[in-house]
Amino acid sequence: MKTRLPFFLLVGLVAAAAGYFVGRRPAPAGDGHSHPTAAAVYQCPMHPWIKSNRPGDKCTICGMDLVLATATGSNAAADPNLITLTPANVAVLDVRVSPVRRAPLHRTLRVTGVIDDDDTRHRYLTARVPGRVEKLFINFVGEEVTAGQPLATIYSPEVLTAEREYVERVKAGGSAFTLAQRAAARERLLDLDLTAAEIDRLEQTLEPSALVTLHSPLSGTVVARHVYEGQQLNKDQAAIETRLFEIGDFSSMWFVFDAHEQDLPWMRVGQTVEVTTLSQPGRVFRAPIAFIDPNLMEATRTVRVRVVLPNPDRALLHKQTAEGLVRLDSPETLLVPRSAVLQHTGAAVVYVDRGDRAFEARQIQLGRVGDDEVEVLAGLTEGEKVVTQGGMILDSQAQLARAATGDSPRPAAPRPAPAAAPPPAAAHEARRLDLLQPLALALADGAAALAADDLPAYQKNLPALRAALAAYLAADPAASREPPGPFAANLAAPADLAAARRDFAPLSTAVADLVRGTSLSGAAGLRIFQCPMTPVPGSGRWLQRTAELHNPFFGSAMPACGEEIK
Repeated sequence: MKTRLPFFLLVGLVAAAAGYFVGRRPAPAGDGHSHPTAAAVYQCPMHPWIKSNRPGDKCTICGMDLVLATATGSNAAADPNLITLTPANVAVLDVRVSPVRRAPLHRTLRVTGVIDDDDTRHRYLTARVPGRVEKLFINFVGEEVTAGQPLATIYSPEVLTAEREYVERVKAGGSAFTLAQRAAARERLLDLDLTAAEIDRLEQTLEPSALVTLHSPLSGTVVARHVYEGQQLNKDQAAIETRLFEIGDFSSMWFVFDAHEQDLPWMRVGQTVEVTTLSQPGRVFRAPIAFIDPNLMEATRTVRVRVVLPNPDRALLHKQTAEGLVRLDSPETLLVPRSAVLQHTGAAVVYVDRGDRAFEARQIQLGRVGDDEVEVLAGLTEGEKVVTQGGMILDSQAQLARAATGDSPRPAAPRPAPAAAPPPAAAHEARRLDLLQPLALALADGAAALAADDLPAYQKNLPALRAALAAYLAADPAASREPPGPFAANLAAPADLAAARRDFAPLSTAVADLVRGTSLSGAAGLRIFQCPMTPVPGSGRWLQRTAELHNPFFGSAMPACGEEIK
């Protein structure tokens, strides 16, 4: 009996242990019996759709420890657009943020163009009569010439005949030929390229000649030569003229480049362009934009932009390629760093710092793109912080979460329209008009002097014009960055009428545009005129005290060119 007691005792212990472990096994799902709900849910910080109700479990994707997500049960769903990191995750990912700010948007535009000569200073020299080239004084392209310098001598029987007729009229005097007939013979010689000095010399010597010398119409560089000594000219009598030389003035060159449509909102006349060439390494030529062509080329969808570059040392070569750097800017707007914007599925997304290491994926609407920042039209407000480093990793996790839930980033809410700026005070507007009126009147006096070809009168008017412009710009510092501010440098004493008109045109146009639509155009008795042909190509405008049109850009050459605008 004593030997059997331990055996029964051992059997009882084994049965009790088996019952304990069987009782710990979970019942299969759907067995119809109620079971207690877990009190907590644990999820992966990087993959929030990986969940468990047991503490200590690890993520099946990245192996990270699951952290407590909610105490309401396993039915609570995490927001797939909100990524929450642990302090260790933030340190490892090196997440950095930057505030959304309001500031001007800057952009640097790099362009390639061509150096060309000034179209307004380019001339063709032609032979208008049949003949033969007897002597060439210019034998190679690139030679510098001065105004009035002889270029070629042509033998022409037609010139000899015209000179004989003129000499006959001079010898006969007024008894045989009227003054009108003598004047007609003189005009014929001028039409055959004889100069007034050569005709006066013919009157003195009374010796006709078949030789006519062609002279350079301006100082410049020979761009092309089309004839050789001994060449016959205009053998076909139906021909009107034969081209002999092309001459260009290289003292001032044009840098011409193409601007695309998307660049046009940034560009304006007066912006500085930095031009460099391979032939002058390290040298930068700076000049403002002088003209933006209003005609868009259909094939390339671009417009031509022109920069006028002084070239006194002839460092810029005709037809060479050059590169330009245009520094563009815009008024203040809402900006985020470019590194904060992620582009996928056709939408722009940023991650906004919500605090406590939580980052929200949000769609935004973009505007213009600058060098380092992007304009935001909707989706963000000033002061919010966006992720500028580490956003790609956050976005990869958010995309996995949205793939599991079928969600998408929150769309950008339209940004409220900025409050309209209050209208300027009446006193400030009156002060501006008080300063604009003497400037407008001084320009009207300058226009009258140029229309009369009176350079001394224009130079005498310059001190009053400078003083009026300085007073206007001093009253409004912002005006110095917009026309007419950039043209203040054009008021230096001009050497001749051509230089005076070239400097006068942009300043006159800018002030006329300011006067137009104000009370000055009526109360001060000023009238505004416009001419499509100016020393700087493009429509130019000027102010007058009188109603009769007098064009200051051409003076006596074309006094009535233009029309009044209201």
